[in-house]
Amino acid sequence: MSLTEITARIETAAQAHGRDPADITLIAVSKVQPPERVQAVLEEGHRIYGENRVQEAQGRWPAFQDQFDGIDLHLIGPLQTNKARQAVEMFSTIHTLDRPKLAQTLARLAQERGKSPDLFIQVNTGEESQKAGCLPSDADAFIADARALDLPIKGLMCIPPVEEEPSLHFALLAKIAARNGLTGLSMGMSSDFESAIAQGATHIRVGSAIFGERDYV
Repeated sequence: MSLTEITARIETAAQAHGRDPADITLIAVSKVQPPERVQAVLEEGHRIYGENRVQEAQGRWPAFQDQFDGIDLHLIGPLQTNKARQAVEMFSTIHTLDRPKLAQTLARLAQERGKSPDLFIQVNTGEESQKAGCLPSDADAFIADARALDLPIKGLMCIPPVEEEPSLHFALLAKIAARNGLTGLSMGMSSDFESAIAQGATHIRVGSAIFGERDYV
């Protein structure tokens, strides 16, 4: 599926729910994709990309940044505390703040640097033991603690369980965000982004539908 087709589907979904398509940020998830596929999407004019790992991003993006202006990188995978410094230097937005130790590290780095990436708190809406994110029952307190550290919390992020109806998780995330006065909702991927838009997503993370299926071999 082409970038143009994805953009058209975003516009249709937004308009169907009385939303402005301009309020929805499409993050093209480039993780594990070969450079030629990423270059093709860059040449189409798209500039907002998501990566799962700091090290992979460091190996991929400097060369592209020399070639293309205005690239905006988002970290959408779990962040190890020992990679935080590299992450804040490379990414404009981190979508996976999920624990106090990481919040404290990011706050310290923000003080050192005088600036911070925008931050989303990841909520484990399905309460899955193998998945990162704070539990829904802990989200309000963690949001308050992160704000107390003067961190720029822009919204919440979730990844619904594969076997469950995603719209229920999107609605839960939206409810937590609303009661905490947060407007950013990073939710929705290739298979469910239209459902996420219906529930208020402001950032959708689409990879295989743009680049093609990944080869992890």
